[in-house]
Amino acid sequence: MALWKRSVCTKDCPDTCGLLVRVEDGRITVVKGDPDHPITRGFICRKAKYFPEHVHHAERIVTPLKRTGPKGSGQFSPISWDAALDEIAGRMTAVVDRYGPQAILPYYYAGHMGMIHRHAGHALFHCLGASRMIPTICGPAASAGFEASLGRGPSTAISASVNSDFIVVWGSNTLTTNLHAWPFFQQARKKGARLTVIDPYRTETARRADVHLMIRPGTDAALALAVMNVLIAEGLIDHDFIEKRTVGFDPFSRRAAEYPPERAADICGIDAEAIRSLALGYGRANAPYIRTGWGPARQLGGAMAMRTIALLPALVGAFTRPGAGITRSLGGAPANLTFLTRPDLCPAATRKVNMVHLGRALTELDGPPIKYLHVYLSNPAAVAPQSQMVMTGLAREDLFVSVQEMFMTDTARMADIILPGASFFEVKDLYRAYGHNCIQLAEPVIPPVGESRSTLAIFQALARRMGFANDVFSMTEDQCVERLLQDPSPYMAGVDLDRLRHGRAACLNIPDSPFADRFNTPSGKVEFFSRQWAEMGLDPLPDGRPMTDPDAGERFPLAFITPPHRLFLNSAFNEIDALRQAAGPPTVLIHPKAAGDRNIADGQMVRVFNSRGECRLTARVTADTRPGLLVAEGIHWPMHHEGGRGANQLTGQRLTDAGQTCAFHASRVEVAPLCVE
Repeated sequence: MALWKRSVCTKDCPDTCGLLVRVEDGRITVVKGDPDHPITRGFICRKAKYFPEHVHHAERIVTPLKRTGPKGSGQFSPISWDAALDEIAGRMTAVVDRYGPQAILPYYYAGHMGMIHRHAGHALFHCLGASRMIPTICGPAASAGFEASLGRGPSTAISASVNSDFIVVWGSNTLTTNLHAWPFFQQARKKGARLTVIDPYRTETARRADVHLMIRPGTDAALALAVMNVLIAEGLIDHDFIEKRTVGFDPFSRRAAEYPPERAADICGIDAEAIRSLALGYGRANAPYIRTGWGPARQLGGAMAMRTIALLPALVGAFTRPGAGITRSLGGAPANLTFLTRPDLCPAATRKVNMVHLGRALTELDGPPIKYLHVYLSNPAAVAPQSQMVMTGLAREDLFVSVQEMFMTDTARMADIILPGASFFEVKDLYRAYGHNCIQLAEPVIPPVGESRSTLAIFQALARRMGFANDVFSMTEDQCVERLLQDPSPYMAGVDLDRLRHGRAACLNIPDSPFADRFNTPSGKVEFFSRQWAEMGLDPLPDGRPMTDPDAGERFPLAFITPPHRLFLNSAFNEIDALRQAAGPPTVLIHPKAAGDRNIADGQMVRVFNSRGECRLTARVTADTRPGLLVAEGIHWPMHHEGGRGANQLTGQRLTDAGQTCAFHASRVEVAPLCVE
């Protein structure tokens, strides 16, 4: 008998789609969009249609495994859950006894975006006193920059853009990374709105825009300052808004005066007249709207870039107009997870390890060294920067590695014990989006496949073996959900809990423009001048000078970025053969001039390299990128690259100016034809 059940896509995507799942005889056979969802409205991306293959894949890991061969050999034998958990608990205890608890390091991120299971491991590692991983690999630079200008909290709802007449998509490939924003933009365009895309290469979104500005990577702040320079010079600013609701405009205006379009043109690689046209279009619009992506913040000066872009709406008073404003991240509640994460159980002065520095932590950290690594909801062999160093660390014979996984990823191959994780279709959780203001509860649609277990169940079983008796280690999924639904946040006021409990998305109590009353900054206003940043030793005013990788220069003259591929999501979906075949081999986009200078032909295998490593890619010679820029859309698992090394071989571990985020798009490289002997 076939049944349709509601669920939610839990991948690290702002859309958090409502799903309808067809289940027959305990198997998922079809996944499609739920038309009842107020934002995602019944359609899903191409990737999500392959969830049945993902869950019931013939190569899914469905029993605990123990390594039987050399590290990385992929040689494992099945063992029982009791044997696996006993060994993990015994190894952790031995490490604590000999080296102290800080010799243990958890590594996790966003492989599951549910509020319960994503955070289910924290309490155990706090109880242990393990080194604390700082989860800053992705978004904190963008958050730090945005918050320095406009404060914390949700931003303008994307759906409000239907009333905009001038839309700027800045550093985001909407059709790949935020698909459900596109219908709102299209509705606005049908009413006459213009769409400008700012991106270093010609994405699918850029192709469909009215204007594409192919900016040089890492120069977004200079472009934003030049736009503001024109707005001020042409008198296209809202003096009343600036006087009443901002601070620091006078010193800011002097800084903006340093960036006329001609100077920004040299920095950004964009024609000065194109910059002036952008500024005039933005300043003369009735309801200008900006959708920022994460691209500008993945530079060494990424927080400054986001801080500067976020100031644009304040100059023209856009926050007071329907359809206008700026969107970075949405959603807002429930947010109090301390009942589950229990930070109070963590000993004072416990060592912190930034996840960006995993390579260094595994190869250089001492006092004590890392002797035990537990990985869950992530694939660091593919996603962590400077991955050659990460792999060197994972290969240490004196490092015990346990991994919770569904598939034999590059990371899982380096494990000593693999624990089979349940898919999101097999657990109960509450999901908060960051691309719209809805939350949704999902019940399991099928039982766990094979012997797989949820993240919560795994950590609770480990806690019992470690002798931890705190209440958090006996809470059920139902109890956790009910605690979350009782969150006192004002965002939860009036939320339809009955609708939630029946598996339907419910809207949070967040206005389309949450900046109407005040800004959640120290001053309560937009901060052109940030005293907080001054106290942190950062420039309190926007600064358009690019920060460059130390490798920049004659030896490595090309910029290198790794934006998302439309058929993958971070390292997810690589296990689906049909998607890999549709994506083709790992590829690098090379401008015809750069290719010609290096005798590289279209379709040729090349090596992209710098001082940190190299990866091998198939060249695609195209004017869709700039002459000085290589683009490798991903992430392909390293094992799917010729030579077994992925693009993050080339990524450094330097942190952004604020937010301690990885500067994924700041690498400098060279490229050459691969000589086949």
